[in-house]
Amino acid sequence: MKLVILDRDGVINHDSDNYIRTVDEWQPLPGSIEAIARLSKAGFDICVATNQSGLARGYFNLTTLNQMHHKMEQLVVEQGGRIDKIEYCPHSPDDNCFCRKPLPGMYQHILSCYPDIDPGQVYVVGDSLRDLEAAEAAGCPSILVKTGKGNRTLLKGNTPKNTTVVDDLEAAALHIIYHQRRSD
Repeated sequence: MKLVILDRDGVINHDSDNYIRTVDEWQPLPGSIEAIARLSKAGFDICVATNQSGLARGYFNLTTLNQMHHKMEQLVVEQGGRIDKIEYCPHSPDDNCFCRKPLPGMYQHILSCYPDIDPGQVYVVGDSLRDLEAAEAAGCPSILVKTGKGNRTLLKGNTPKNTTVVDDLEAAALHIIYHQRRSD
């Protein structure tokens, strides 16, 4: 079994510093839905791990978040793929929870659902330093996309040393599939 963990905002869909608050505001990035379907068709389980402090801040409710995720899942299904699991952290940064990235709680929970998979073989794709730090803490290799906050993250120059940098989720999918085939 093969597994990929994706961040949501800035990787799969457009991000906003004012938060994605409605289903209509949730818009996929070009090629991202097709990239998820490509990974799924290549035999990867796809999990999404996303900080959603907008819940704690009252910007949207759980029903709206579930509708956003349903929209995302349906778009992937229409392309012939699937998303196997969605984990989200509903807490604010001040809640000191273990699930909020950069802490590895969401990744560790996902990995616990796949006990036969070596974390060192699970790619994490994100656009922020906190995605990469959580991946490193969970023992997973990371890929930084330049979409979303990716270029800002790259310019800060403090990414974990073995991070792969690509343009977008489509490029990440191609990289993951290529490296998986080489290791089979």
